[in-house]
Amino acid sequence: MDYILSLDQGTTSSRAVVFDRRGQAVAMAQREFGQSFPRPGWVEHDAREIWQTQYRVMQDAMAQAGIGGGQLRAVGITNQRETTVLWDRRTGEPVAPAIVWQDRRTAAQCDALRAAGHADAIARKTGLVLDAYFSGTKLAWLLDHVPGARARAERGELAFGTVDSWLVWQLTGGRVHATDASNASRTLLLNLSTGAWDADLLALFNIPASVLPQVLPSCGIVAETEPHWLGRPVPIAGWAGDQQAALFGQACFQPGMAKNTYGTGCFMLMNTGDRPVASHHQLLSTVAWQGPAGAERSLAYALEGSVFMAGATVQWLRDGLQIIQSAQEVEALAASVSDTGDVFLVPAFAGLGTPDWDGHARGTLVGMTRGTGRAHIARAAIEAIALQTADVFQAMASDSGLALTELRVDGGACQNNLLMQIQANVLGVPVVRSRVTETTALGAAYLAGLATNFWSGADEISAQWQEARRFEPEWDAAQRQQHLGRWREAVDRSRAWARA
Repeated sequence: MDYILSLDQGTTSSRAVVFDRRGQAVAMAQREFGQSFPRPGWVEHDAREIWQTQYRVMQDAMAQAGIGGGQLRAVGITNQRETTVLWDRRTGEPVAPAIVWQDRRTAAQCDALRAAGHADAIARKTGLVLDAYFSGTKLAWLLDHVPGARARAERGELAFGTVDSWLVWQLTGGRVHATDASNASRTLLLNLSTGAWDADLLALFNIPASVLPQVLPSCGIVAETEPHWLGRPVPIAGWAGDQQAALFGQACFQPGMAKNTYGTGCFMLMNTGDRPVASHHQLLSTVAWQGPAGAERSLAYALEGSVFMAGATVQWLRDGLQIIQSAQEVEALAASVSDTGDVFLVPAFAGLGTPDWDGHARGTLVGMTRGTGRAHIARAAIEAIALQTADVFQAMASDSGLALTELRVDGGACQNNLLMQIQANVLGVPVVRSRVTETTALGAAYLAGLATNFWSGADEISAQWQEARRFEPEWDAAQRQQHLGRWREAVDRSRAWARA
């Protein structure tokens, strides 16, 4: 049993990666799946297609590695978070399309709860900002808008889960309805201090407890897969939301260590140790993982800043504006000009995340002249990813009271050298790219491997982490502050647009 299979279910594609004992990827397969935008602000997935693509890449990766189930020690799972699936317990069929984390249809419900004075209590209990981003209002919407769903849920006929729960349900043939603590902490329904579903929050959102999954540790054997999926039963032994898994995969085991993942969105997490930290800058306090660090069922926490549009901004250049034909073209196009010509793109297509949390903000492109070309817009898109991250970085340093001295980075877009250099320039600290950039999948593999003694502990994992490249800042403090100030002017122009 020489390998761990990691299932990495993302917002736009499903991947599977086979890792060896050195933490090296020996095979990887990926398939995109459909995105649906039925109304402005709505984003949906077909949960059946999510499973179908995940199963196919699982088979593809195993074939590519030339191995069978008998050579697997365990399966790890990591997933797009907050995306909400509701299905029939008897048939296993979804009762509606999955509502994706980017979806804004419940923004008005969040506004009403905020106006009623519930935001502070929700933040104290969950560590989260009251926003349509999270699963609680999405689930409530499904129960209220799918015919008969609420009555069926109250009779125990329906199951809710984020994508991790959906995959485990499929892999176990419907035997297990569960989630891990990191994913549960993203629902607006989990009490962050107790690690359990909160009765008061369930009442506030009108969610019947019968629909909820069991909350289990992130590191530990959950169940075994059905024999026909991998040729033999294989333990599912580690799972975590994608950003928490990346924090684990980056070996950020000590308080104060931070990473940023550049995927569809952009997510920075900092380990805060064994207690949640309350934010004064609308950062999120979240469960990082439960299990391997310290006592068997210990909880580790993190501060998180969320940027909704990172790689998705480049996708918009490709699919919306059609100024590039592939995402890989954006670096060369952006590098063909020395700056943006004072053009700023605020990619608030799904509202603004940390630190603004404005669900009514919309995408804004400002500063254009007759001399503005597609290269300037491409560079502004690259800068927007880095500048949104800088906002989060500053808030995190302030809330934690720690001077962050470097940022570990991963995710597909971290291969863009121009983006990484701009990121170092606007942060004023080195940006460090790890040798293994698939750290989301790696984190899930590490959690599964620790639970099955594939790896001995955090020290062995830390020793495997290797730096691939370091980007040093090239701007002085004055240049950095001037650019950040100009960026905030552009952000202000995007705010509250959808209310007009």
